[in-house]
Amino acid sequence: MTLYVKPLLRAIQASLATLFVTTPALAEPLSVPAIASTLPSNPNPYALDAGPLGKVHVSGQLTGLGIWQNHVVDAPGNGNESSRADLSNAQIELQTSEGPLQFYLQAGAYALPSLGSAYMKSSKAADELYSNLPVAYLKAPLGERFSIMAGALPTLIGAESTFTFQNINIQRGLLWNQEPAISRGLQLNYAHELVSASVSVNDGFYSGKYNWVSGSLAYALDAQNTLTVIGAGNFSSNDKSTVATPTAQNNSQVYNLIYTHSDGDFSLSPYLQYTRIERQRDIGIDAAAESYGAAVLGKYSFDEHWALGLRAEYIDSQGGTCAQDDCAPTNLLYGPGSGAWSLTATPTYRSGTFFARGELAYVKTLGGDDGAAFGGRGEQKDQVRALVETGVMF
Repeated sequence: MTLYVKPLLRAIQASLATLFVTTPALAEPLSVPAIASTLPSNPNPYALDAGPLGKVHVSGQLTGLGIWQNHVVDAPGNGNESSRADLSNAQIELQTSEGPLQFYLQAGAYALPSLGSAYMKSSKAADELYSNLPVAYLKAPLGERFSIMAGALPTLIGAESTFTFQNINIQRGLLWNQEPAISRGLQLNYAHELVSASVSVNDGFYSGKYNWVSGSLAYALDAQNTLTVIGAGNFSSNDKSTVATPTAQNNSQVYNLIYTHSDGDFSLSPYLQYTRIERQRDIGIDAAAESYGAAVLGKYSFDEHWALGLRAEYIDSQGGTCAQDDCAPTNLLYGPGSGAWSLTATPTYRSGTFFARGELAYVKTLGGDDGAAFGGRGEQKDQVRALVETGVMF
C-alpha cells in the first residue's frame, strides 16, 4: 500500500496552496464508489481545483445504524451484543477522473454487517479488516478502451459491494461471506460498446501474497439486460489466517454467473455461485470442500422518496469431513456439509442527500455440527435481525 500512496501524498502536499479553490460541481453523480440504487446519489458532488492534480472530486457518507438480534454468537470484544448502536460509515472519497494518471482515495471508519456471522463494531473493523484507507488506487487510461489500476481495489467477485451504502440491503448476504471484498494488486480493464471486461492479479482475501487471478466479463444483451461471468482463484497456497484472511476461502476458487435486469424503477439480479477448496495438508486444509449458492436481489422504487430492497439466498456446502484422527474438518459454513437460507427486506426513505431505512432479516441453518451455529453455545439453528440505518450522502 505504501508503494501506491506515498507518491500521491507528495503530489497533494505540493499543491496545498491551490487545493481548496472550489470549482463548479459535476452535473451528474460520480460513478465511483458505486452506490445502491435505493439510496440517494448526490447529483452535484463537490469539486476542488488542486492545481497540478487538476479537478479533485469530493464525496462522502456519514451514517449510523442500530441493530437487534436474537441467538447472539459469542464474540468477545467485537461488539456482537443483542442490541447496540454504531457508526456504519464516516467516510470521504477524493478522486480525479481526467488526465494521464488519476487517483481514488476512500478513507474513514466503517462497519460491515453480514448475515450469518458475528457483528463487528466499527471501532474494531478498520484494525481487523482493511484499515482506515480501505480503497486507494492509481488509474492510467490506455487509449479509449483500456485502463490499468494499481492499489487496494474493490473485488471483481460477486453481486454485492463491500460497504453498507453501496447495497440495497444494510447487511451483506450469505454468498458474500465466501467472497473477497477488497484485494490489493493490479487490474486491467476493457470496455467497448456492449462488452466490458477486467482481469486482476491480486492478494485474494487481503493476504499480502499476490497469488490470485480474478476475471470478469460482462455483455449487455440490450439496454435493460446484462449477463456477467466471473472467475477467480489462487495459483499457490497460503497458510495466513486472520479475520480478513480466512485460510480456507483464501485458498479457494470462486465462480459467478450473474444476470441483471433493469427497467426504470424496477431491477432484478439473480445469480449463481460455486466455490471449491482443494485438500492442502501442508497449510492445514486436510479435506477438500465446496459450496453451491443461489441468490436473487431485487429493488423497486415506488416514487422519488420510497423504495424497497429484497434478497433471498440459499447456500449448501459439501465435503470437508474427516475419517482420520489427525485430520481437521474444513468448515465453510456451520460445520462440514451444512447449508443455510436467508430472507431480507429493506424499506428505504430518501430525501435529497438524506436517507433512512429499516431491515428485517432471517437466517436458517441446515444440517451442520452442534456448537457451530448461533447462540452462546452455537446450538441455535436460526437468527433474526432487525436494523435501522440513517445518514447523509454528500
